[in-house]
This record gives sequence, C-alpha cells and structure tokens, in this order.
Amino acid sequence: MLAKRVVFPEAHRAELQPFEWNEQPGPGQVSLASVYTLISPGTELACLAGIESWAPFPFVPGYAGVGTVLAVGEGVDQLHVGDLAFSYTPHASHTLSRTVALPVPAGLAPQEAVFARMAAVAMTAIRVSAAELGDYVAVYGLGLVGNLAAQLFTLAGCEVIGMDLSPQRCALARSCGIAHAIDPSTTDPVAYVRDVSGGEMCATVVEAIGLSPLALASAKLARTGGEVILLGSPRAPYTTDVTPFLRDIHLCDAGCVTYKGAHEWRLPTLRDRQGWIKHSIERNCAIILRLIAAGQLQVAPLLSHILSPADCQQAYEGLRDHKDEYLGVLFDWSQV
Repeated sequence: MLAKRVVFPEAHRAELQPFEWNEQPGPGQVSLASVYTLISPGTELACLAGIESWAPFPFVPGYAGVGTVLAVGEGVDQLHVGDLAFSYTPHASHTLSRTVALPVPAGLAPQEAVFARMAAVAMTAIRVSAAELGDYVAVYGLGLVGNLAAQLFTLAGCEVIGMDLSPQRCALARSCGIAHAIDPSTTDPVAYVRDVSGGEMCATVVEAIGLSPLALASAKLARTGGEVILLGSPRAPYTTDVTPFLRDIHLCDAGCVTYKGAHEWRLPTLRDRQGWIKHSIERNCAIILRLIAAGQLQVAPLLSHILSPADCQQAYEGLRDHKDEYLGVLFDWSQV
C-alpha cells in the first residue's frame, strides 16, 4: 500500500513523501496506523541541521507515536488488533514499532499519551540520580524534557527550582506544579538557590539543554557531595580552560561534585520478565503512562500545536525560531 512519512531530504528542509509499505510484524513487533506522532525538538532539529552523523540525508525522523494496532507479531501478548498503542515510531502514517509498544490506558487521550516518550527521556535523570525525598533539585532548561524532569523530581518529593531564559516557559512550569521557576539572566541562580535552600544548596542539578558552558557552571548550584546530571545532549563545540572546573569538583573544600550522564539508552530497552533487573525503558514508559492517566504528570499544558504532517516544514521552523510559541508539536495523521 502507499503510505506517507516525513523526510529530511537535505539540511533545513522537511517534506511529506509517499512510500510503499507492506511490512508485517516480526517477533515482538507491532504494526501500527499512526494517530499522532510527537516531535522531539532537540534531537530532530539537530538531525534537520545535519549535525548528527548517525542521521545522514535523506533521513526519516521520529521519536514517538500513538497508533491503532493493525497486526501483532509472535510473542506480543499485551496488545491486540484494534488497540490503541504507544510506541517508539517515526513520523509515518504506517509503521512497525521500533522497540517499545505499550497499550494506552483506558480513558487517556492519545494526544497526551504520546508525550510519554519525552517523559521517558526525562525519567532517566531520576533513575541515575541519588536525590531523595526532601532534597533540593535544580533543573536548567524548561523545554519539554526539562519541564517533565522537574515534574518527576517533584513527584519524587523533591523541592525543584526550574530555570529558563523564557518567562513563558517559567510560567508554564509553575502551572505544572514546579515550586520555583526563575530566569537566570535576571535572577542570580546561585544566590536564589542558597536563599531557597537555607544555604544547603542542591543535592542534584539537572542540565536539560545540552549546553557545555551551562554543564560546567551547574556545579556552582550543587551542595558538597552533590551531583550534576547531564540530561541534555551536548552538540555545539566549546573551548575553555577546564582546570578551574575540575578543581571545583575535585577539591574537598570546593564541593566534590559528581557528574553523571543520563542518556535514555543507558537502560535496558525491555523489561526483564524474570524481574532480576528492575529498571528499563519499557517499565519507565508504563509508569509514565500510568502517571499521565492519573493526572499526576501534567502534559496537556505542554501541547502547543497539532499540525498536519504536510505542514512539517512549518513545525520544525516554529520549534527552531519561535521557542516561546512552539513547544509540544504533534502531527495528526488523520489529516493526510
């Protein structure tokens, strides 16, 4: 059959193209007719700009989708034909699940369920962190991943201080239940954290943007023996003298701060069915879907646009050039 998908034929250009699709699911796979797919702004814009070596042109982007199950492969027992499923899928009208495929909880709108992918990225910070109930946590960057990370640390009982240069994103974070949200260009973040924490500073600082200078500066917000979680993926070159930074994290009287990577794929993809390994991407997604369905994790306020896949160029340009207006952008596959 003739299906359609979003393609990056060259740098800075996105278009909807037809393709032949007649794939049948193999073992553990699910065949889907997409309802909505969600853009991951950071990764997909980097691919569109041509700065990711693993995404050569022409490239088919995509991160997450919710679709109707058309067929299931051998070994799939939690999904059936006609079910609504969340999955890691590209921006295409018809697709096979790449890795994770889970049923959407009853009553959960598909346009909210699709945000589970970005929340799973954010949840990796929770999984690698040593933060505990009552700790102070700072999150640099309140885009999709940063906002969701801040919400998840709040749900874990931490007092979270979100930081972003956008007043709109700070206001959005507060509306999602984040206790503090400041613009670090107008409010000194070190002084603010010191005041809020009574001098204790943060047990955990999350850098959710991927800016190398910010990753280095994050140690200034951490308490002695604290940690910095690198949640955003650094991409831009940066040259500096790292000796002062290394001394700050090495010397006992300067902090002894630990840096940790929180790339989503550091976890096993699928659950250990025998239960010996607790955490996995699949389990994280199942938990997140449950939290969204229960109204504990707020994703509806993050949805800024629902567009036709034919408007993909507009979608990516909006995310790149109008960050205060475009945040959570979905493609509605009923419009093609």
